[in-house]
Formats: sequence, C-alpha cells, structure tokens
Amino acid sequence: MPTTETAEPPPFVRLAGDPLRWQLLRQLAHGDRRVRELVEAVGQPQNLVSYHLRKLRAAELVTARRSSFDGRDTYYHLDLSRCADALAETGIALHPGLAPGRVNRTRSTARLKVLFVCTGNSGRSPMAAALLRHRAGPSVEVFSAGSAPKPLHSEAVRALAGYRVPLTHEPTHVDSLRRRRFHWVITLCDRAREVCPEFPGHPRVLHWSLPDPAKETDDAGETLPAFRRLAGELDRRIGFLLPRFGMSAEAESRI
Repeated sequence: MPTTETAEPPPFVRLAGDPLRWQLLRQLAHGDRRVRELVEAVGQPQNLVSYHLRKLRAAELVTARRSSFDGRDTYYHLDLSRCADALAETGIALHPGLAPGRVNRTRSTARLKVLFVCTGNSGRSPMAAALLRHRAGPSVEVFSAGSAPKPLHSEAVRALAGYRVPLTHEPTHVDSLRRRRFHWVITLCDRAREVCPEFPGHPRVLHWSLPDPAKETDDAGETLPAFRRLAGELDRRIGFLLPRFGMSAEAESRI
C-alpha cells in the first residue's frame, strides 16, 4: 500500500521552488553580486528582489556584506556549504538512497590558467593562489596580482602554515599580466573588481567579496585570527570551484 504522509516539503524545496528565488540562487552561485546587478540579471523590480533576498538571508542561505570600495553598496554571497547540506537533507527526506556525494577535486587533464586579483597582492590573492595550487596540482596554472602591490604579509604565511601550504610570493602588478590569456579571473576585493583590466580571450570572471584581513584586529590587536578566517573561507570557496573547472575544461581548452 502506498503511504499517505502529509509532511510539508523540506525548507529548501519551498524556498528554491519560487522561480525568482531560484534565479537569484543561480546568479549568486556564480559569484557575489550587488542588488542592482541582480535586478538587471533577473529583470524584476528592486523591491521584489530585495524581498526575496531577505527570505534567503532569513534561511541563512545568503549573507550580505558592505562593499569595502563603496560603503553604499552591499554584496550578497551564497553559502554553498549550507546549500549542499540543505540539498542532502532534501534528498534524504525523499529517499535515504538519494543522499548526494560531495565532489571535492577535479580530474580534468586540461591545464587551466587562473588569475586571482586583489588590491595589495599581499594577502588574499597569494593565499588563494597557493591554496588552489595545493588542491588542484599540476592541472591548473595559478597566478596572483594586485592593483597596488605591497610586500607579502607575514600573517598570510602563518595562516596557510595551518593548512601545510607553503607561501612564497613576489608582489605583481595586474597591469603586467593584462596581455596574458586566462581561463578564469577571480577578484577578491571590491576595489580590485572596479579597476581590474579586461583580459584577452574572454575569460570567465568571478567576484568574491572578501574583507582585507590586515585591517581586522582582535581585542589584542592581532590580525592572525582574521587571516586564519580568510584561509578557511578561501579553502571552502575553492573546494566548490574545482568541480566547475572539471565541467568546463573541454570547452575552455581553446586557449
């Protein structure tokens, strides 16, 4: 006999089942966005977009942070880890055999070229480059640069030591790489996003709105905790980036 359970669908199904919220989730899955960018992407009024963003924030699937470039702007970020957990719970609610596996590494043989850009090229971008290089191995050629380069921050080195990832880097100005071809260009701070040059070959461009850890101190005036938080955030985002490399490797082998 078939069961007659009347339980409501899991929360993620109810949230993502709305067509506009699904569009917003899809947009944010590609990178951090401002409200006006989301409004343009989905073709809906700002008040309606803001309403659905509040719903997604209340469910803790989306977070918001003031732009470090223009404090009047807010960047919205999709928490992919929470989405993965919510999707797993949704599958299990339907059938225990539907619990999804997590893909953490790409097996692509294509050698992708990835550039990380921040302002100083002293913390965020070299840390991201080192973590991606460590996780992806020889399948990815990784670079980092800044719009106003400064010497490598010592706390960046210490933060990655906790991941057993060595970090050595010579600051590089992004203009020195503007004639290079990359498959992916990822900006890591709001100011760098605004001044990042265009690159030949139409690379995929992502933005991760991450605060400068050198400007965040704890009660003892130390910045290392902020650098460690940044390392964790970068490692998490890179973990979700690797499968995208695998899915797009064949199409992007033209470079």
